[in-house]
Amino acid sequence: MNKNTEFFGIDISKDVFDVYGLELGHCQFTNNEKGFKQFIKKLSRDSLVVMEAMGYYHYCLA
Repeated sequence: MNKNTEFFGIDISKDVFDVYGLELGHCQFTNNEKGFKQFIKKLSRDSLVVMEAMGYYHYCLA
């Protein structure tokens, strides 16, 4: 890890997932392919992501 690493925490539900990044702050995306692509654009090579496993809603994003 280096000082440029961005950390993201994800809380996921049926319709949306909320993301909080140390630098990015809070963002919300739809829990579908379009939302996944929008979120992936926010990631850098050094990003670390943690996600709450909520029922089966997290499988597609994972």
